[in-house]
Amino acid sequence: MSDLRSDFRHPTRYVRLDTILRLRWLAALGQLATIFIVSEGLDFEVPVIPCVIIIGLSSLLNLVLQVRFNPVHRLAPRYAAALLTINIAELAALLFLTGGLQNPFSFLFLAPVLISATALPTRITIALGIFAAACATALGFYHLPLPWNGDEPLVLPPTYMVAVWLSIVLAIGVTSLYAFQVTEEARKLSDALAATELVLTREQHLTQIDGLAAAAAHELGTPLSTIFLISRELEQAVQKNGLDEHARGDLRTLREQAQRCREILAKITQLSSHGAPFDRMPLSTLIEETVAPHRDFGIAIKVRIALAQDPEPVGMRNPAILYGVGNILENAVDFARERVEVNAWWDASTVEIVISDDGPGIAPDILKRIGEPYLTRRRTGDAQGGGLGLGVFIARTLLERTGARVSFTNRTFPDHGAIVTIVWPRSSFETSEVPSPALL
Repeated sequence: MSDLRSDFRHPTRYVRLDTILRLRWLAALGQLATIFIVSEGLDFEVPVIPCVIIIGLSSLLNLVLQVRFNPVHRLAPRYAAALLTINIAELAALLFLTGGLQNPFSFLFLAPVLISATALPTRITIALGIFAAACATALGFYHLPLPWNGDEPLVLPPTYMVAVWLSIVLAIGVTSLYAFQVTEEARKLSDALAATELVLTREQHLTQIDGLAAAAAHELGTPLSTIFLISRELEQAVQKNGLDEHARGDLRTLREQAQRCREILAKITQLSSHGAPFDRMPLSTLIEETVAPHRDFGIAIKVRIALAQDPEPVGMRNPAILYGVGNILENAVDFARERVEVNAWWDASTVEIVISDDGPGIAPDILKRIGEPYLTRRRTGDAQGGGLGLGVFIARTLLERTGARVSFTNRTFPDHGAIVTIVWPRSSFETSEVPSPALL
């Protein structure tokens, strides 16, 4: 799990150079088009040459970067932040020449900060936001007149200008925070689903190994039988002809070892016959298989399977179900004080498994968000071990993909402990197949 922690919890964020260059070229073209539309189309007095020089320098930087680096080159956060800082400075220079905050394009200060919020670390986004706010503040006091077609330059009321400045600053903060939260949630979900795919792939790999063991046992059975028969015939021949006792002992040992190998392979075949990837297993067998590994940890596990008039449901041996139920049961054993109960029942339309413990239960703030990725109260160094908070998320995701509905509650006071209820439509339980990792 330590590998997952380093790979999924603290990923290094890189931005492709091509992505930023495309945005910079788009900004340069938009700025040029705006300048010429305002100066030629609207016949406003615009300092065209200084504006074109600034845009030309920005375009020159784009060309140098395109020639010097491969477009698919991934920029470290600090270099991506440097380019976004240049974008803000370039926009501030253009706004200085064209009216400062009176220019309606002053709200474009949002763009670089939003890009940073969705792709770069939080500290860099905060720094870019402060820099953009500082540029907006400076432009409120120092700027050339806004291009206008009247005899007198347009002068907006100070109150209005303060409101424009405040709206820009608030928009930078609020919009960037919103974009960061949405992107972070999407990133967490993507990373957690990747971890889920790894877990399911591992479970499928183990199931395939089980099938390979059965195939190997079947293939080795024939030559071992031949070795056993030949060794027995040689032993009888040696005994009949009265040959060396030492040779007779060696042949006896060879026959016994061959017989032992046959018995071992018979056990492997017997075990694998119940665990082949496409075998079916009753609900009681599924529960016993998930409970068995947790019986020797000092916690009493009591299993109750209610009898019903309908026949016991029999489903596919599904690694997703085995892992999901097993993970929830493992959590119950980890937090239980003395006992864990596993209750199961079914009817013609429903299959239900309820896992409960007598531990402290689920904290109210966690209960509302249970099943989200990276949600955990365990800390590294705890007796129960640290973790990513992915266990319940993975279990819930896998179970829900088999058609189950998973719910989490606490026992009613004065009892204490958590209750996890897993409910399948009977048709889904009996026909659920192993989900492909590609579908995750």
